[in-house]
Amino acid sequence: MAKLSNGTISVIFVTQRTDLDADGYAKAAAMMDELAAQQHGYIGIDSVRGADGHGITVSYWADEASAKAWRDHADHAAMREAGRNRWYSDYSLHVAQVTRSYDWKKL
Repeated sequence: MAKLSNGTISVIFVTQRTDLDADGYAKAAAMMDELAAQQHGYIGIDSVRGADGHGITVSYWADEASAKAWRDHADHAAMREAGRNRWYSDYSLHVAQVTRSYDWKKL
């Protein structure tokens, strides 16, 4: 992922998956990852999911306008509804502005 800069917008999506349609979910998630990467202002994404279905996905955007444009994208909005109907029992979403960012890698 590209280095995050001061002012980057982080959209933090914390979810609890249902047991329904795991294959459909995997396909939809991959499609949304690809579509997001094509949007203006997209920087990258980090995502993890535990065996219990609890997951955290953080997408990074150059600015608030880019994050809102992704929120309002018609295909993303349709997939959000599918998620509410099938794939998630609950979720929370948090939007934050990065004020500092550090990387470390063991050599």
